[in-house]
Amino acid sequence: MNERAHIPGDGQGNGGGRPSRLSAVRSARRKDTPPGPNYKWVALSNTTLGVLIATMDASIVIISLPAIFRGIGLDPLAPGNIGYLLWMILGYLLVSAVLVVVLGRLGDMFGRVKIYNIGFLIFACASVALSLDPFRAGAGAMWLILWRIVQAFGGSMLTANSAAILTDAFPARQRGMALGVNQITALAGQFLGLLAGGLLAVVDWRAVFWVSVPISITGTIWSYLSLRETSAGRPGRIDWLGNLTFAAGAGILLAGITYGIQPYGGSATGWGNPWVLSGLIGGAVLLLAFCYIETHIAEPMFNLALFKVRAFAAGNLAALLTAIARGGLQFMLIIWLQGIWLPLHGYDYDYEDTPLWAGIFMLPLTLGFLIAGPLSGYLSDRFGARMFSTVGLIVVALSFLGLLALPIDFDYGMFAALLLLNGLGQGMFSAPNTSSIMGSVPSEYRGVASGMRSTFQNSGTALSIGVFFSLMVSGLASSLPHTLSQGLQAHGVPTGAAEQAASLPPVSTLFATFLGNNPIQHLLASNGTLEHVSAAQRAVLTGHTFFPKLVSGPFHHGLTIVFSVAAGMALISAVASALRGGHKPELDPGRSPTDRPTAPAGTPETSQAGPNSAS
Repeated sequence: MNERAHIPGDGQGNGGGRPSRLSAVRSARRKDTPPGPNYKWVALSNTTLGVLIATMDASIVIISLPAIFRGIGLDPLAPGNIGYLLWMILGYLLVSAVLVVVLGRLGDMFGRVKIYNIGFLIFACASVALSLDPFRAGAGAMWLILWRIVQAFGGSMLTANSAAILTDAFPARQRGMALGVNQITALAGQFLGLLAGGLLAVVDWRAVFWVSVPISITGTIWSYLSLRETSAGRPGRIDWLGNLTFAAGAGILLAGITYGIQPYGGSATGWGNPWVLSGLIGGAVLLLAFCYIETHIAEPMFNLALFKVRAFAAGNLAALLTAIARGGLQFMLIIWLQGIWLPLHGYDYDYEDTPLWAGIFMLPLTLGFLIAGPLSGYLSDRFGARMFSTVGLIVVALSFLGLLALPIDFDYGMFAALLLLNGLGQGMFSAPNTSSIMGSVPSEYRGVASGMRSTFQNSGTALSIGVFFSLMVSGLASSLPHTLSQGLQAHGVPTGAAEQAASLPPVSTLFATFLGNNPIQHLLASNGTLEHVSAAQRAVLTGHTFFPKLVSGPFHHGLTIVFSVAAGMALISAVASALRGGHKPELDPGRSPTDRPTAPAGTPETSQAGPNSAS
């Protein structure tokens, strides 16, 4: 037989010499050869690497910000520089929240693997640019913020399409396990990023960005050589109006929330700022317009009809609330450890020490993810997602209540046990919930469904900063100024200087502890007050224990509010999870995902009749 007869488009027998025809044959074979039986494991390992590096880079900067700002010569606690600090963190989260649906839709249209591969390449280029920042001060910060946004664009391509690639590659009977590994890797990456940031910042601030370069370059080459399109793309038109209103609405809304935590006038927060109110109202109006547009066009980017599928709607609601609670936990634990507990236990109040140890002491949380995630994903394939995800969220709520009961100067054994419990609960929830969401929609909608799922999760993380920082600032504002002023005066600080230090907005104090800095030393050294107190008093004021003991009472009051709200969110999520529907047995456990019948386009609710639809 003529070997070329099997190559699409080569039936004419024309064109070029033997080498070019041989090259064409090899290229076509690579493109058209069906994936082998082990392809699913290749897809799992590659997408897991992509999701790991994307989520690690979302958090790696958080804990290494002091080293980064010192490296570019910028004081992060100066009032005019708080915006740089916020956008260094939130720029990445904002892009991730806004673009994943669009990029998931593009994956459905043009090929999930193609968009995924491009994402790896963009991520690699941005990682190189970040490590080569040529500027200092404000210009250096802007360079990092802008390239972080580009990096987030590439990372969003990875996260938006990874779950869809896995759902295509794995049969339904193994999908929960595969998505469980992928999802738990994503969650664990957020906390591993904190540890990696602490370790690398000690070496050099640029090392925080160097670590992504070899991994992303390797992933780019590997994904291009190994991944295959296992489902046909759906030709269609890009919903430009929907894209514009969604990106603008979500971006303006999240930006308004971000600036709402900064002081305005005489208020500790900026929720009364006309610009913040305009952002909140304008963003909400644009999102309502987006919903109207999506229900009146033929090919929407955000398929609202998917919410008619109960498992899809309930799973995404639970994921949103859980992401808000998880993000709040992450930031509050960093503040608690770096600002209070570690200094009380003799660790240097210094950017090179407390951020690193904060990451190390939070490892039980990641360990819980890694234990429960793959296991619960595997078991949910057999017994359904509802039981595991609901019980997991109840466990998360109980762990929040346990943290609430701890004293500020806690015993680490009990603290570690509660973190482990929280990680186990989140692992029990996340993997089955992701499998349930992705298995509840027709195959042609998996890219956009994956993007919608990621949007809810990433938006929850961004929202958590506004929600929980506002709650904590409100708790601190009622008692911190008086406590701080009285404490400073009791140790020889003149009344005027003490009141000036106490007038510092509570959010600045939070950022100081978040960055592992001693705000007392920072404030009193900057205005020369430390030169006018005795050596003994100076040693007390700048020591390990003065500020942590002083702020413990107000901080615990704020922590009570934060963890109570987080526990409530976890319980509401558990109710939503329980309402997702029961498990249905597989129709044909041995059938390949590409052989399954799919629901007609435009009627996603019919997918509940298919395999694993409500699990």
